[in-house]
Amino acid sequence: MPSNTTASSAEKPARRRGRRARLVLLALVLALVAGVGCGAYWGVSTVRASFPQTTGTIKLKGLSAPVDVKRDANGIPQLYASTDEDLFRAQGFVHAQDRFWEMDVRRHVTAGRLSEMFGAGQVETDAFLRTLGWHRVAQQEFDEKLSPETKKYLQSYADGVNAYLAGRDNSDISLEYAALGLTNDYKPEKWTPVDSVAWLKAMAWDLRGNMQDEIDRSLMTSRLSEQQIKQLYPAYPYDLHQPVVTAGALDDDAKKWDPKGRPSSDSSDSSGSSGSSSQGGAGLGSGPGAGSGSGSDAGQGAQTQLSGLSDVLDRVPALLGPNGNGIGSNSWVVSGKYTTTDKPLLANDPHLAPQLPSLWAQMGLHCRAVSEKCSFDVSGYTFSGMPGVVIGHNEDIAWGFTNLGADVTDLYLEKISPTGWTSGRGIRPFKVREETIRIAGGGSKKITVRETDHGPLISDRSAELERVGERAPVRTPAPDRGNGFGVALRWTALDPGNTMDAVFKLNRAKDFAGFRAAAKDFDVPSQNLIYADAEGHIGYQAPGRIPVRAEGFDGSMPAPGWNPTSGWKGYIPFDELPYEYDPKRGYIVTANQAVVDAEKYPYLITKDYGYGSRSQRINDIIESKIKDGGKISTDDMRTMQTDNQSEIAKLLTPHLLRIDVSDPHVREAQKLLEGWDYTQEPDSGAAAYFNAVWRHVLKLAFGNKLPKELRIRGECLNVRPADSTGPVDDLNSLVRECGQRDADSAQPDGGDRWYEVVRGLMDDEDSEWWQSPKTRKDVATTTRDQLLARAMKDARWELTAELGKDVNSWSWGRLHQLTLKNQTLGTEGPDVLRWMLNRGPWNLGGGEAAVNATGWNAAGGYDVIWVPSMRMVVNVGDWDKSRWINLTGASGHAYSAHYTDQTDKWAKGELLDWAYSDRAVEAATEDTLALRP
Repeated sequence: MPSNTTASSAEKPARRRGRRARLVLLALVLALVAGVGCGAYWGVSTVRASFPQTTGTIKLKGLSAPVDVKRDANGIPQLYASTDEDLFRAQGFVHAQDRFWEMDVRRHVTAGRLSEMFGAGQVETDAFLRTLGWHRVAQQEFDEKLSPETKKYLQSYADGVNAYLAGRDNSDISLEYAALGLTNDYKPEKWTPVDSVAWLKAMAWDLRGNMQDEIDRSLMTSRLSEQQIKQLYPAYPYDLHQPVVTAGALDDDAKKWDPKGRPSSDSSDSSGSSGSSSQGGAGLGSGPGAGSGSGSDAGQGAQTQLSGLSDVLDRVPALLGPNGNGIGSNSWVVSGKYTTTDKPLLANDPHLAPQLPSLWAQMGLHCRAVSEKCSFDVSGYTFSGMPGVVIGHNEDIAWGFTNLGADVTDLYLEKISPTGWTSGRGIRPFKVREETIRIAGGGSKKITVRETDHGPLISDRSAELERVGERAPVRTPAPDRGNGFGVALRWTALDPGNTMDAVFKLNRAKDFAGFRAAAKDFDVPSQNLIYADAEGHIGYQAPGRIPVRAEGFDGSMPAPGWNPTSGWKGYIPFDELPYEYDPKRGYIVTANQAVVDAEKYPYLITKDYGYGSRSQRINDIIESKIKDGGKISTDDMRTMQTDNQSEIAKLLTPHLLRIDVSDPHVREAQKLLEGWDYTQEPDSGAAAYFNAVWRHVLKLAFGNKLPKELRIRGECLNVRPADSTGPVDDLNSLVRECGQRDADSAQPDGGDRWYEVVRGLMDDEDSEWWQSPKTRKDVATTTRDQLLARAMKDARWELTAELGKDVNSWSWGRLHQLTLKNQTLGTEGPDVLRWMLNRGPWNLGGGEAAVNATGWNAAGGYDVIWVPSMRMVVNVGDWDKSRWINLTGASGHAYSAHYTDQTDKWAKGELLDWAYSDRAVEAATEDTLALRP
């Protein structure tokens, strides 16, 4: 590569390709796959054209002083600058060098402009995203909410991205653009500060809370009674799984959270949080002018309509993963009195959908001398497309995130007419705007977005959703339904906020007070924030804009928009949100469990927390290590992150071993469980068999009884009609139904909610849930042990087909595989591109709700759909002894040496050295790029 280039030079002439040229180029790509010389030459030259320059000198327009970019053996960059603006300009340039395709796809998602890149097939998705209006809200935040300093940093970052793009053809940016050029003449436009802010909306969408549970509970009403639904959403098991905050209360006089306080017996008001996922008295079920409704017509109407909404949600690209139980994370911090370092140790591993490249980009942002004009010295995990560090540490503090899971969305049924919508004050006019969706290759589509006071009418985006509410289960008094009710979405992220300010404040925080000040601006998404500092303190803060609902409404079911009392009454004040500082127990664990005991906190945070399997396992390991004066090391923290134990296996396996099995082949499989320690290692045959049994238990006991809208698409079963009261073994009473749900979001997914469902049924051996109808091959089951025996048999024959007849050859890793897929083209592109862009599979251990959370959906199969997207262990105070790893590598370029160079180590649970000090960074540096004014 040349040693001296200019990033802002004039652009090369655009290449005009006609149909003939496209066919020729396609032939060359196919030749590459076949190994033909000319195709191989085209492929190598095209790939290399987009590789970033990592040594020598580049002139970067706008810099006030030189910036050095030092990369280690894994290509991880550390940036050194003399001003804040130079630092973020360089960060934008380096992000674009490594990851611009990823950045460009993300901004087209957040702006609802995917059709401009990929054509007419994305129009419906764009229409839904335009209706949500992420980019519009981001623009409002930039214009009205963010501080002048934050705006300056965002502009510097955008300038750096644009300096990289200037003068480059598509094929000079990435292989994906060269491939995209086969179908259209798309050219990336300049980056804007709002493109960076809008990314926070996508993150908030994927971490939005219980919206899918709200839909699912509504859909269940077509087949299940209120009591049955309640059994499938059991109360949080506080007696088994402790919450994040185990002490503390609101000071009734000061109205502030006291982290060391003890709540009085009457500290919870009538609308307080239950922390459970029970259906409760929510939404349509209570409150003036609303009711739960009944009757098969109403139930079937709601089923069809909400299924349409669920289908639309499945089509929205989930940049972090499908919304549901899988989205989570682990983080914990241990005080120095219990560590071998005598300073705190902090661990974090966010659980997200696997992507290639990883969602995270490791980076250090260093001022050569920290001063007023250059105030950052921070290192950690960044989002390409956004300035700053999201998770990591500076010279004083370290922090980590997990998803709090606060319920920040509500669906509202709206009585609509051509002139407006019905509120408690009569007919109100819609807020209306027009949107134009441009389509690659020419053409466009115009849509009209209508909003009520509760939010945008998402029902306008689907012909099926236009009928939402035609027969919605509501009682009088309610407005005449006419042609049906619309569905509006109320969501905290659709109100402008200050989260981007919080990122920079967090990066520069010096102590717990500064940390909390940053958290106060962290509006969305609501996260659990853990903390440690070099002085030895540890802490926790629950931030975010969390709505306060009126009595009788808990967000678990759609609410009546015409009811004047159904709206939000404000947000939980920041000073009244839970936090802890140096708790007596000496450690803090957050893993998506309940934040605080419902009886000790007067506000509702959510009805749909995770159920605490991972968090309690971490708590138990910590307690076992520190008892009798034990200490925890950095390597102990790493080992904990890869803990594979299954809580449901510990509960079920003793029962499975007591079942008398007569079939010798099933008995062979059953014997695998004898002496098993419930750990799910990749080479474990017992783990493979148990998880197959668990999958079939769920299917027989619950899955076959759920409505088709929740079951996996294309899986057809003979099931009892929704209104059937006939005997369970009457084959003539069964009907053929095919599932309709995407595999990643189908139910029962097997997460720890289902652990609690089954735990609550184990002592009721004759529960109706244990009943399953007879088939051509099997007799009906009426008891727990009969169903377990049938599941053991079904699992044996499924694994015989999947892994072979010899049970000694079975292994969990052969079933439980991870394939990394490139965004868009790696999932939707032609086979040749998937072959070029995707990597894998890897055989993994771990599993759903294990600390090593390599999640899978039991309804959909065994493939890995959730992963620890990164892992870090921060050695607080002695920063250079910290360790980290990314799911993939630093580069987004398909044939770079750093595309997936961290994945093998990640799969084995290994971590890399994390250099922070100038001396350590210099020792680790292999390439240095000088950016010059």
